[in-house]
Amino acid sequence: MANQPVASNRKGGLKVIGAGFGRTGTLSVKAALEELGFGPCYHMIEVFSHPNDATQWEALTRGEPVDLRHLLAGYQAIVDWPGCAFYEDLIQTYPDALVLLTVRDPENWYASVSSTIYEVSRRFGGLRVASPLSLVGRIFFRGRLRVGRMISALVWQETFGGNFEDKDHAIAVFAQHIENVKQRVPPDRLLVYNVKEGWEPLCTFLGVEVPKDTPFPHLNDRANFGGNRMRNRERLLGALLVASVLAVLLFLFLPRLLKVFFSS
Repeated sequence: MANQPVASNRKGGLKVIGAGFGRTGTLSVKAALEELGFGPCYHMIEVFSHPNDATQWEALTRGEPVDLRHLLAGYQAIVDWPGCAFYEDLIQTYPDALVLLTVRDPENWYASVSSTIYEVSRRFGGLRVASPLSLVGRIFFRGRLRVGRMISALVWQETFGGNFEDKDHAIAVFAQHIENVKQRVPPDRLLVYNVKEGWEPLCTFLGVEVPKDTPFPHLNDRANFGGNRMRNRERLLGALLVASVLAVLLFLFLPRLLKVFFSS
């Protein structure tokens, strides 16, 4: 953009800290922030791209010290889990950063989480440890398994106390988190924001111009998530099938190959 964002005049590192839970429009906000010049923006999808990060986020969940500046080097913003669970740590690390609290109708939020990320986690966690898919996954998809363990530890256990399926409890946790953020973040550094509001309040808060002829991004709604989940599931099952066949062939023919090699 022609004009430098006001927040970009702040010290290096994160300029925007997202404190809102996942499924409050965080992927749309990630795209919006990057459009406004606050990219790259860290989001849970970044953890899937860099699964080694999951180890450090899980360490934070256990209360162990982690160098957040090193973990988030190169990023200008962060939204969604896992970052939202550590917004206070992030504020201490980046005292000049602005804080963005994404919110949503609690009933709609719970329905969205239940039918998307929680459903995926539940199905994934339901795989028997000794099942063929689980065993192949442990061999060929260790990174994704690592991320899955982090999500389980941080989101479903630490945040919701292992009781997300209790709707009243989950919504109470969601509401209390919003109130905690409002109480703990100075008002002049905080924007409580619903993605339905579009560009205007976000741009005003960040001190940037509203993009011309660029609609606000609305990404990863439940319909899109379902389609993406189905495609990802098909890719994963295909990869697992190929990996399983290769593993069986290796098991059957490796002894013969070794015998030929050592006898020659």
